[in-house]
Amino acid sequence: MSKKGTIGILTGGGDVPGLNPAIRAVTIRALREGHRVLGILRGWAGLVEVVPDEQADNSNCVIELTEGLVNRAGRTGGTFLHTSRTRPSHLPLAMVPDHAKDQYTEEQNDVTPLVLKNLDFLGIDYLIPIGGDDTLSYAKRLSEEGIKLNAIPKTMDNDVPGTDYCIGFSTCVTRTIELIHKLRTTAGSHERFLVTEVFGRYAGFTALLPAMAGASDRCLIPEHPFDMEQLCDLMIHDRAKHRSNYSVVLISEGATIRDNEMSFEGQDTDQYGHRKLGGIGDVVSATLKEMSPQKNNGRRINVVNQRLSYLVRCGAPDAMDSIVPMAFGNMALNLIEQKRFGRLINVRNGIYDHVPVDVVTGRKKVVDVDRYYNTERLRPLYTSFNRQPTFIMTSDV
Repeated sequence: MSKKGTIGILTGGGDVPGLNPAIRAVTIRALREGHRVLGILRGWAGLVEVVPDEQADNSNCVIELTEGLVNRAGRTGGTFLHTSRTRPSHLPLAMVPDHAKDQYTEEQNDVTPLVLKNLDFLGIDYLIPIGGDDTLSYAKRLSEEGIKLNAIPKTMDNDVPGTDYCIGFSTCVTRTIELIHKLRTTAGSHERFLVTEVFGRYAGFTALLPAMAGASDRCLIPEHPFDMEQLCDLMIHDRAKHRSNYSVVLISEGATIRDNEMSFEGQDTDQYGHRKLGGIGDVVSATLKEMSPQKNNGRRINVVNQRLSYLVRCGAPDAMDSIVPMAFGNMALNLIEQKRFGRLINVRNGIYDHVPVDVVTGRKKVVDVDRYYNTERLRPLYTSFNRQPTFIMTSDV
Protein backbone atom coordinates (compact mmCIF):
# COMPACT_ATOMS: atom_id res chain seq x y z
CA MET A 1 0.00 0.00 0.00
CA SER A 2 1.18 3.52 -0.75
CA LYS A 3 1.78 6.12 1.92
CA LYS A 4 -0.16 8.87 0.17
CA GLY A 5 -2.76 7.02 -1.87
CA THR A 6 -3.11 5.60 -5.36
CA ILE A 7 -3.23 7.68 -8.52
CA GLY A 8 -4.86 6.41 -11.71
CA ILE A 9 -3.86 7.78 -15.12
CA LEU A 10 -5.67 7.23 -18.42
CA THR A 11 -5.58 8.56 -21.97
CA GLY A 12 -8.69 8.81 -24.13
CA GLY A 13 -9.60 9.81 -27.69
CA GLY A 14 -7.09 10.08 -30.50
CA ASP A 15 -3.41 9.50 -29.83
CA VAL A 16 -1.01 12.44 -30.08
CA PRO A 17 2.71 12.90 -29.50
CA GLY A 18 3.27 14.01 -25.92
CA LEU A 19 0.99 11.61 -24.08
CA ASN A 20 3.79 9.34 -22.88
CA PRO A 21 5.88 12.29 -21.56
CA ALA A 22 2.80 13.41 -19.58
CA ILE A 23 2.33 9.92 -18.11
CA ARG A 24 6.03 9.83 -17.27
CA ALA A 25 5.95 13.23 -15.54
CA VAL A 26 3.03 12.26 -13.34
CA THR A 27 4.46 8.85 -12.47
CA ILE A 28 8.03 9.87 -11.65
CA ARG A 29 6.92 12.67 -9.38
CA ALA A 30 4.11 10.67 -7.77
CA LEU A 31 6.31 7.70 -6.93
CA ARG A 32 8.94 9.92 -5.37
CA GLU A 33 6.25 11.68 -3.32
CA GLY A 34 5.09 8.33 -1.93
CA HIS A 35 2.09 7.53 -4.14
CA ARG A 36 1.25 4.33 -5.96
CA VAL A 37 0.45 4.82 -9.66
CA LEU A 38 -1.83 2.69 -11.83
CA GLY A 39 -2.14 3.04 -15.59
CA ILE A 40 -5.69 2.42 -16.80
CA LEU A 41 -5.65 0.82 -20.24
CA ARG A 42 -7.72 1.99 -23.24
CA GLY A 43 -9.11 5.13 -21.64
CA TRP A 44 -12.53 4.89 -20.04
CA ALA A 45 -12.88 1.38 -21.49
CA GLY A 46 -10.41 0.08 -18.91
CA LEU A 47 -12.54 1.34 -16.05
CA VAL A 48 -15.69 -0.10 -17.60
CA GLU A 49 -14.23 -3.57 -18.18
CA VAL A 50 -12.56 -4.18 -14.80
CA VAL A 51 -13.99 -7.23 -13.06
CA PRO A 52 -14.38 -6.28 -9.38
CA ASP A 53 -13.22 -9.64 -8.04
CA GLU A 54 -9.92 -10.29 -6.28
CA GLN A 55 -9.57 -13.58 -8.19
CA ALA A 56 -10.09 -11.97 -11.60
CA ASP A 57 -7.27 -11.21 -14.02
CA ASN A 58 -7.56 -7.49 -14.79
CA SER A 59 -4.19 -7.16 -16.52
CA ASN A 60 -5.99 -6.14 -19.71
CA CYS A 61 -7.50 -3.16 -17.88
CA VAL A 62 -4.85 -1.82 -15.53
CA ILE A 63 -1.10 -2.00 -14.96
CA GLU A 64 1.13 -0.72 -12.18
CA LEU A 65 3.50 1.98 -13.36
CA THR A 66 7.18 2.10 -12.42
CA GLU A 67 9.99 4.51 -13.17
CA GLY A 68 11.64 2.04 -15.52
CA LEU A 69 8.46 1.52 -17.51
CA VAL A 70 7.59 5.20 -17.94
CA ASN A 71 11.18 6.28 -18.59
CA ARG A 72 11.35 4.02 -21.63
CA ALA A 73 7.91 4.98 -22.88
CA GLY A 74 8.42 8.69 -22.24
CA ARG A 75 10.76 8.97 -25.22
CA THR A 76 8.16 7.69 -27.67
CA GLY A 77 5.01 8.91 -29.39
CA GLY A 78 1.44 7.70 -28.99
CA THR A 79 0.26 6.32 -25.66
CA PHE A 80 1.58 3.07 -24.22
CA LEU A 81 -1.58 2.93 -22.08
CA HIS A 82 -3.56 2.70 -25.33
CA THR A 83 -6.76 4.61 -25.91
CA SER A 84 -10.38 4.40 -26.99
CA ARG A 85 -13.40 6.60 -27.60
CA THR A 86 -15.49 4.79 -25.00
CA ARG A 87 -18.16 6.94 -23.34
CA PRO A 88 -19.41 5.26 -20.16
CA SER A 89 -22.48 7.49 -19.96
CA HIS A 90 -23.62 6.28 -23.41
CA LEU A 91 -22.29 2.72 -23.63
CA PRO A 92 -23.81 0.49 -26.36
CA LEU A 93 -25.22 -2.81 -25.12
CA ALA A 94 -22.67 -4.72 -27.19
CA MET A 95 -19.85 -3.13 -25.16
CA VAL A 96 -21.29 -3.84 -21.72
CA PRO A 97 -18.93 -6.39 -20.06
CA ASP A 98 -20.29 -9.87 -19.52
CA HIS A 99 -20.34 -9.62 -15.73
CA ALA A 100 -22.63 -6.56 -15.92
CA LYS A 101 -25.04 -7.58 -18.69
CA ASP A 102 -27.81 -8.48 -16.25
CA GLN A 103 -27.63 -4.97 -14.79
CA TYR A 104 -27.40 -2.96 -18.03
CA THR A 105 -29.83 -4.09 -20.72
CA GLU A 106 -30.69 -0.99 -22.76
CA GLU A 107 -29.43 -0.32 -26.27
CA GLN A 108 -27.45 2.55 -24.71
CA ASN A 109 -26.47 2.52 -21.03
CA ASP A 110 -25.10 4.90 -18.42
CA VAL A 111 -22.62 2.64 -16.63
CA THR A 112 -21.22 5.35 -14.36
CA PRO A 113 -22.19 3.36 -11.22
CA LEU A 114 -20.03 0.52 -12.58
CA VAL A 115 -17.10 2.92 -13.16
CA LEU A 116 -17.41 4.28 -9.61
CA LYS A 117 -17.50 0.75 -8.21
CA ASN A 118 -14.40 -0.21 -10.20
CA LEU A 119 -12.46 2.88 -9.08
CA ASP A 120 -13.22 1.89 -5.50
CA PHE A 121 -12.27 -1.74 -6.16
CA LEU A 122 -8.91 -0.68 -7.62
CA GLY A 123 -8.26 1.56 -4.64
CA ILE A 124 -7.78 4.64 -6.81
CA ASP A 125 -7.87 7.74 -4.65
CA TYR A 126 -7.04 10.29 -7.34
CA LEU A 127 -7.60 10.25 -11.09
CA ILE A 128 -5.71 12.08 -13.86
CA PRO A 129 -7.50 11.73 -17.22
CA ILE A 130 -5.67 13.05 -20.28
CA GLY A 131 -7.81 13.80 -23.31
CA GLY A 132 -9.79 16.17 -25.48
CA ASP A 133 -13.17 17.72 -24.84
CA ASP A 134 -15.00 14.40 -25.33
CA THR A 135 -12.86 12.46 -22.86
CA LEU A 136 -12.83 15.34 -20.41
CA SER A 137 -16.58 15.87 -20.60
CA TYR A 138 -16.92 12.50 -18.87
CA ALA A 139 -14.17 13.51 -16.43
CA LYS A 140 -16.43 16.42 -15.49
CA ARG A 141 -19.24 13.92 -14.84
CA LEU A 142 -17.01 11.88 -12.51
CA SER A 143 -15.90 15.04 -10.73
CA GLU A 144 -19.56 15.84 -10.07
CA GLU A 145 -19.93 12.30 -8.68
CA GLY A 146 -17.24 13.10 -6.10
CA ILE A 147 -14.16 11.56 -7.75
CA LYS A 148 -11.01 13.49 -6.90
CA LEU A 149 -9.50 14.23 -10.28
CA ASN A 150 -7.45 16.79 -12.19
CA ALA A 151 -7.47 16.72 -15.98
CA ILE A 152 -4.82 17.36 -18.63
CA PRO A 153 -5.88 18.65 -22.09
CA LYS A 154 -4.62 17.00 -25.26
CA THR A 155 -5.75 17.23 -28.86
CA MET A 156 -4.07 18.07 -32.12
CA ASP A 157 -6.98 20.37 -32.97
CA ASN A 158 -6.13 22.53 -29.91
CA ASP A 159 -9.83 23.09 -29.31
CA VAL A 160 -10.27 22.24 -25.62
CA PRO A 161 -11.80 25.34 -23.99
CA GLY A 162 -10.03 26.99 -21.09
CA THR A 163 -6.46 26.60 -22.33
CA ASP A 164 -4.31 28.20 -25.01
CA TYR A 165 -2.47 24.94 -25.57
CA CYS A 166 -3.29 21.23 -25.74
CA ILE A 167 -0.70 18.44 -25.90
CA GLY A 168 -0.11 17.38 -29.52
CA PHE A 169 -0.79 20.70 -31.22
CA SER A 170 2.82 21.81 -31.71
CA THR A 171 3.90 18.52 -33.26
CA CYS A 172 0.87 18.64 -35.56
CA VAL A 173 1.76 22.15 -36.75
CA THR A 174 5.45 21.25 -37.11
CA ARG A 175 4.69 18.12 -39.16
CA THR A 176 2.13 19.93 -41.31
CA ILE A 177 4.65 22.60 -42.27
CA GLU A 178 7.37 20.01 -42.98
CA LEU A 179 5.15 17.77 -45.09
CA ILE A 180 3.67 20.57 -47.18
CA HIS A 181 7.12 21.95 -47.94
CA LYS A 182 8.18 18.47 -49.08
CA LEU A 183 5.10 18.16 -51.30
CA ARG A 184 5.95 21.48 -52.97
CA THR A 185 8.68 19.78 -54.99
CA THR A 186 6.14 17.59 -56.77
CA ALA A 187 3.57 20.36 -57.16
CA GLY A 188 6.21 22.68 -58.61
CA SER A 189 7.70 20.06 -60.89
CA HIS A 190 4.31 19.41 -62.49
CA GLU A 191 2.96 22.99 -62.21
CA ARG A 192 -0.07 21.85 -60.26
CA PHE A 193 -2.34 22.96 -57.47
CA LEU A 194 -1.37 21.36 -54.14
CA VAL A 195 -4.38 20.54 -51.96
CA THR A 196 -3.62 19.26 -48.46
CA GLU A 197 -6.17 18.20 -45.84
CA VAL A 198 -5.41 18.16 -42.11
CA PHE A 199 -7.38 17.32 -38.96
CA GLY A 200 -9.75 19.94 -37.50
CA ARG A 201 -13.45 19.10 -37.05
CA TYR A 202 -14.90 22.32 -35.66
CA ALA A 203 -11.82 24.51 -35.16
CA GLY A 204 -9.34 25.63 -37.81
CA PHE A 205 -6.23 26.16 -35.69
CA THR A 206 -4.35 23.26 -37.33
CA ALA A 207 -4.78 24.85 -40.76
CA LEU A 208 -4.56 28.52 -39.87
CA LEU A 209 -1.33 28.47 -37.89
CA PRO A 210 0.72 26.56 -40.50
CA ALA A 211 -0.65 28.95 -43.13
CA MET A 212 0.46 31.87 -40.99
CA ALA A 213 3.91 30.29 -40.86
CA GLY A 214 4.06 30.22 -44.66
CA ALA A 215 3.09 26.61 -45.32
CA SER A 216 0.30 27.49 -47.75
CA ASP A 217 -1.02 30.35 -49.86
CA ARG A 218 -4.61 29.83 -48.74
CA CYS A 219 -6.34 27.92 -45.97
CA LEU A 220 -9.94 26.81 -45.44
CA ILE A 221 -11.33 26.47 -41.92
CA PRO A 222 -14.58 25.09 -40.44
CA GLU A 223 -15.58 28.47 -39.01
CA HIS A 224 -16.08 30.03 -42.47
CA PRO A 225 -17.89 28.22 -45.33
CA PHE A 226 -16.03 29.06 -48.54
CA ASP A 227 -16.95 29.66 -52.15
CA MET A 228 -15.27 27.40 -54.72
CA GLU A 229 -15.09 30.03 -57.44
CA GLN A 230 -13.44 32.47 -55.04
CA LEU A 231 -10.91 29.80 -54.07
CA CYS A 232 -10.15 28.91 -57.69
CA ASP A 233 -9.59 32.58 -58.58
CA LEU A 234 -7.15 32.95 -55.68
CA MET A 235 -5.32 29.71 -56.52
CA ILE A 236 -4.95 30.76 -60.16
CA HIS A 237 -3.58 34.13 -58.98
CA ASP A 238 -1.11 32.46 -56.58
CA ARG A 239 0.04 29.99 -59.21
CA ALA A 240 0.81 32.78 -61.68
CA LYS A 241 3.01 34.47 -59.06
CA HIS A 242 5.11 31.39 -58.28
CA ARG A 243 8.19 30.88 -60.45
CA SER A 244 7.39 27.17 -60.61
CA ASN A 245 3.70 27.72 -61.47
CA TYR A 246 2.02 26.06 -58.52
CA SER A 247 -0.08 27.13 -55.51
CA VAL A 248 -1.01 25.57 -52.18
CA VAL A 249 -4.20 25.40 -50.13
CA LEU A 250 -4.45 23.79 -46.69
CA ILE A 251 -7.90 22.56 -45.64
CA SER A 252 -9.32 21.60 -42.25
CA GLU A 253 -11.25 18.33 -42.51
CA GLY A 254 -14.32 20.11 -41.11
CA ALA A 255 -14.29 22.92 -43.68
CA THR A 256 -17.37 23.21 -45.89
CA ILE A 257 -18.21 24.63 -49.28
CA ARG A 258 -20.89 27.29 -48.92
CA ASP A 259 -24.40 25.77 -48.65
CA ASN A 260 -22.92 22.27 -48.29
CA GLU A 261 -22.47 19.89 -45.35
CA MET A 262 -19.24 18.49 -43.95
CA SER A 263 -17.62 15.62 -45.87
CA PHE A 264 -17.87 12.26 -44.11
CA GLU A 265 -16.36 8.85 -44.84
CA GLY A 266 -19.49 6.98 -43.78
CA GLN A 267 -22.66 6.98 -41.69
CA ASP A 268 -21.30 5.29 -38.55
CA THR A 269 -20.82 7.43 -35.44
CA ASP A 270 -18.64 6.96 -32.38
CA GLN A 271 -20.07 6.99 -28.84
CA TYR A 272 -19.81 10.78 -28.74
CA GLY A 273 -21.99 11.08 -31.84
CA HIS A 274 -19.21 11.98 -34.27
CA ARG A 275 -19.15 10.61 -37.81
CA LYS A 276 -15.67 10.10 -39.26
CA LEU A 277 -14.68 13.14 -41.28
CA GLY A 278 -12.62 13.08 -44.45
CA GLY A 279 -12.93 13.88 -48.10
CA ILE A 280 -13.25 17.64 -48.36
CA GLY A 281 -9.77 17.68 -49.93
CA ASP A 282 -10.97 15.23 -52.59
CA VAL A 283 -14.01 17.38 -53.36
CA VAL A 284 -11.95 20.57 -53.58
CA SER A 285 -9.32 18.89 -55.75
CA ALA A 286 -11.85 17.55 -58.25
CA THR A 287 -13.70 20.86 -58.43
CA LEU A 288 -10.52 22.91 -58.91
CA LYS A 289 -9.44 20.60 -61.71
CA GLU A 290 -12.85 20.86 -63.40
CA MET A 291 -13.14 24.62 -62.94
CA SER A 292 -9.57 25.60 -63.87
CA PRO A 293 -9.92 25.71 -67.70
CA GLN A 294 -12.54 28.47 -67.39
CA LYS A 295 -10.01 30.65 -65.61
CA ASN A 296 -6.76 29.51 -67.25
CA ASN A 297 -7.31 30.22 -70.95
CA GLY A 298 -8.94 26.86 -71.53
CA ARG A 299 -6.05 24.84 -70.07
CA ARG A 300 -6.77 22.45 -67.23
CA ILE A 301 -4.58 22.55 -64.10
CA ASN A 302 -4.03 19.18 -62.49
CA VAL A 303 -3.89 18.69 -58.72
CA VAL A 304 -1.62 17.03 -56.17
CA ASN A 305 -4.12 15.96 -53.51
CA GLN A 306 -2.79 14.72 -50.16
CA ARG A 307 -4.58 13.99 -46.89
CA LEU A 308 -1.93 14.45 -44.17
CA SER A 309 -4.08 12.59 -41.66
CA TYR A 310 -2.18 10.31 -39.27
CA LEU A 311 1.21 11.44 -40.55
CA VAL A 312 0.92 14.51 -38.32
CA ARG A 313 -0.21 12.46 -35.29
CA CYS A 314 2.27 9.59 -35.33
CA GLY A 315 5.86 9.40 -34.14
CA ALA A 316 7.80 11.16 -31.41
CA PRO A 317 6.82 14.57 -29.98
CA ASP A 318 8.66 17.77 -30.86
CA ALA A 319 10.30 19.94 -28.19
CA MET A 320 7.10 21.75 -27.21
CA ASP A 321 5.19 18.49 -26.85
CA SER A 322 7.96 17.12 -24.65
CA ILE A 323 8.18 20.16 -22.35
CA VAL A 324 4.52 21.08 -21.92
CA PRO A 325 3.43 17.54 -20.89
CA MET A 326 6.20 17.51 -18.30
CA ALA A 327 4.85 20.76 -16.82
CA PHE A 328 1.21 19.64 -17.07
CA GLY A 329 2.00 16.37 -15.27
CA ASN A 330 3.77 18.14 -12.45
CA MET A 331 0.96 20.68 -12.17
CA ALA A 332 -1.55 17.83 -11.75
CA LEU A 333 0.59 16.36 -8.99
CA ASN A 334 0.92 19.74 -7.28
CA LEU A 335 -2.85 20.03 -7.10
CA ILE A 336 -3.17 16.54 -5.61
CA GLU A 337 -0.60 17.44 -2.97
CA GLN A 338 -2.59 20.62 -2.25
CA LYS A 339 -5.83 18.60 -2.01
CA ARG A 340 -7.37 20.60 -4.85
CA PHE A 341 -9.51 18.72 -7.33
CA GLY A 342 -11.89 19.21 -10.23
CA ARG A 343 -9.35 21.27 -12.15
CA LEU A 344 -8.15 21.44 -15.76
CA ILE A 345 -4.43 22.15 -16.14
CA ASN A 346 -3.88 24.89 -18.68
CA VAL A 347 -1.66 27.51 -20.27
CA ARG A 348 -3.01 31.05 -20.60
CA ASN A 349 -0.91 33.77 -22.24
CA GLY A 350 2.25 31.75 -21.65
CA ILE A 351 1.56 31.06 -17.95
CA TYR A 352 0.83 27.60 -16.53
CA ASP A 353 -2.31 27.61 -14.40
CA HIS A 354 -5.57 25.71 -13.87
CA VAL A 355 -9.31 26.33 -14.17
CA PRO A 356 -12.44 24.37 -13.17
CA VAL A 357 -12.78 21.22 -15.30
CA ASP A 358 -16.39 22.08 -16.14
CA VAL A 359 -15.06 24.68 -18.60
CA VAL A 360 -14.70 21.83 -21.13
CA THR A 361 -18.48 21.64 -21.56
CA GLY A 362 -19.19 25.33 -21.07
CA ARG A 363 -18.38 26.59 -24.56
CA LYS A 364 -16.77 25.74 -27.89
CA LYS A 365 -13.23 26.91 -28.63
CA VAL A 366 -12.98 27.98 -32.26
CA VAL A 367 -11.10 30.52 -34.35
CA ASP A 368 -12.30 34.11 -33.94
CA VAL A 369 -12.82 34.78 -37.65
CA ASP A 370 -13.11 38.56 -37.26
CA ARG A 371 -9.77 38.77 -35.46
CA TYR A 372 -7.69 36.15 -37.24
CA TYR A 373 -9.11 35.21 -40.66
CA ASN A 374 -9.36 37.21 -43.88
CA THR A 375 -12.56 35.93 -45.48
CA GLU A 376 -11.89 37.83 -48.73
CA ARG A 377 -8.41 36.36 -49.17
CA LEU A 378 -9.01 32.97 -47.46
CA ARG A 379 -5.89 33.31 -45.37
CA PRO A 380 -4.81 34.45 -41.89
CA LEU A 381 -4.99 38.08 -40.87
CA TYR A 382 -1.52 39.38 -40.12
CA THR A 383 -2.09 42.07 -37.51
CA SER A 384 -0.17 43.19 -34.44
CA PHE A 385 1.44 40.38 -32.46
CA ASN A 386 2.11 42.58 -29.43
CA ARG A 387 1.10 40.75 -26.22
CA GLN A 388 -0.44 37.87 -28.15
CA PRO A 389 -0.05 34.31 -26.78
CA THR A 390 2.74 32.16 -28.20
CA PHE A 391 0.41 30.29 -30.53
CA ILE A 392 -1.37 33.54 -31.46
CA MET A 393 -4.89 32.41 -32.34
CA THR A 394 -5.35 29.86 -29.59
CA SER A 395 -6.47 31.99 -26.65
CA ASP A 396 -10.22 31.70 -26.13
CA VAL A 397 -10.60 35.05 -24.41
